[in-house]
Amino acid sequence: MIIKEVIDFLRGHSKDNFISINMEYEATTRFNLTMREVEFICLSEGILPLRYSRNSKTFCIDEQLKFHQSHVTVIGCGGLGGYVIEQLVRLGIGKLRVVDNDMFEEQNLNRQLLSSLDLLGKSKALTARERALKINPAVVIEPLCIEFNQDNSSTILHGSHVVVDALDNMISRLLLAKECLKNKIPLVHGSIGGYYGQVSSQSPDCPSLINLFENRPNKGIESELGNPSFTPALIASLQVVETINLILNKKNNLSQRLLCIDLNEMAIRYLNL
Repeated sequence: MIIKEVIDFLRGHSKDNFISINMEYEATTRFNLTMREVEFICLSEGILPLRYSRNSKTFCIDEQLKFHQSHVTVIGCGGLGGYVIEQLVRLGIGKLRVVDNDMFEEQNLNRQLLSSLDLLGKSKALTARERALKINPAVVIEPLCIEFNQDNSSTILHGSHVVVDALDNMISRLLLAKECLKNKIPLVHGSIGGYYGQVSSQSPDCPSLINLFENRPNKGIESELGNPSFTPALIASLQVVETINLILNKKNNLSQRLLCIDLNEMAIRYLNL
């Protein structure tokens, strides 16, 4: 295979610097490439896959290429994690590692995007991978059907550019914050309960989330207020924005700040950490 031939094919079958997924699939067959490899060549040459066309007014092609080259690990594939994974896949994040040892249960149906009646009893992490590949075949998604803990933390976090906390207990969150700090990986936090939610991030050199999580009850207000359908969708979306801000090295991120949402009062406030 000669790269010039691939580029000539892709350019010859693009229109206004957009290329359809059918032509991408044709390139994978013709040149024995993966969809991920084809997407990398396209973006490197200034050709945008058509599925990202509605991204193009928000992100330049160099930023789309940066998404493609990024590796994000999402710990938890439930209420927050399902929405986080969905949006990162649609944005074009190149590699996702998704971690959850749980199976779908009936009480997940009120809020978890990945759940459905026919998936009850099925693995959340494996379901996330299956759904992701139906949406964006250029994404490499690695499901780990294990519980995040001290023994496997280094393996789970290895190679991550950003880690997203979609956990539901303070013990695991505190461990995750400590491990991310030790491995110098940015961490995006989100939590929810009833009408309330919060989002923050921890930079690789500041223990802001460790300080937030220490000496807190293992279960938060969600155990008292429940989790309706709308709160995880909103908070997860904010986590995705923060993840993108960190990938693009934007200064206006939530490091050392806690964004607090009160949907009952339709109020937003910030706390310094």
